Amino acid sequence: MKLGLVRRGYSPTGGAEAYLLRLAAELARRGHELVLFSDVAWPDSALAPHQLSLTRVVIEARGPRLFADGLESIRAGHALDLLFSLERVWSCDLYRAGDGVHAAWLGRRARFGPVWQTWLRQLSPKHRQLLEIERALFTGGARRIITNSAMIQHEITDHYGTPAERMTVVHNGLPHQSITPGARAEVRAELGLADGEYVAIFVGSGWERKGLRFAVKAVQRMSGVTLLVAGKGNPRGLEAEKRIRFLGPRSDVPRLLAAADVFVLPTIYEPFSNACLEALAAGLPVITTAANGFAEIMAAGTDGEILGEPSDIPALVTALERWRDPARRTAVRHRLLALAARFSIEENVERTLAVIEELQEQK
Repeated sequence: MKLGLVRRGYSPTGGAEAYLLRLAAELARRGHELVLFSDVAWPDSALAPHQLSLTRVVIEARGPRLFADGLESIRAGHALDLLFSLERVWSCDLYRAGDGVHAAWLGRRARFGPVWQTWLRQLSPKHRQLLEIERALFTGGARRIITNSAMIQHEITDHYGTPAERMTVVHNGLPHQSITPGARAEVRAELGLADGEYVAIFVGSGWERKGLRFAVKAVQRMSGVTLLVAGKGNPRGLEAEKRIRFLGPRSDVPRLLAAADVFVLPTIYEPFSNACLEALAAGLPVITTAANGFAEIMAAGTDGEILGEPSDIPALVTALERWRDPARRTAVRHRLLALAARFSIEENVERTLAVIEELQEQK
């Protein structure tokens, strides 16, 4: 087949980019011809590790609607057998809703911010465009939809009435990651952490959506706990203190996870957190919220804790205290590693390819 792949932008550390490159490499290995549509040119350095050759088409357009319009105007000229989009566009054969439901996110966001911010977002052309395109996509523009959690599938149906039979849940997956022996002691020494110090870790950018401020408030109410924060963001207004360590963007997240005792992500909205999956693969119990699609694969109280609301600071403090006991963490470690192993990138790619091949057979 000649397949079109769609993703706006490019980040060398982006999860969607990493996913798309792995999928493209497997599609190419199976003999398919690939065309990548984006609004920036993906560099050769991104393709080289995968020994991937594909046609790169740059649509020079600012904003979601102009990009969607540009794709619609040129796609026919490429004689594609199938178009697979990771981006909100007017129409495609298969859409992966990895970014969730914009209407649902705006609704959640309005509950945790000032009213004037909600008004500004309602006036924003960007948000209006995303909602318009999203509605077109979920009400017939996409022949099939892949969601990375059942939570997102239900939200699409609730907001747009999309039939469940048009959707398939394919959870995110990770490449195998081995934990280097001695990494815990090594990283703790680098960061000046004592051997027995209780350490929570938060990983991710987009701190407002991922609820970092709630994690900070919880730790400030506790004694004897340190919070490591890895990711890009502005710490202004978070009242940082010695026990809250802002490490910036890191390329060695598995090493940092090895140094921690518990992972915390009190997110306002998350379709399915890869960072939580990475924490699970490092043997860490996960404290997150019911607004994270990842929560549907874990057992509360056994694999970590699931909060009803990210802003419930007493509940977050209680959750962190429950996992302070080293014996409890040791008792569940093998279970967590086994659970993470079930969500491999290989399984994710195989299930995605099955949907693509089923669509092609239906044409």
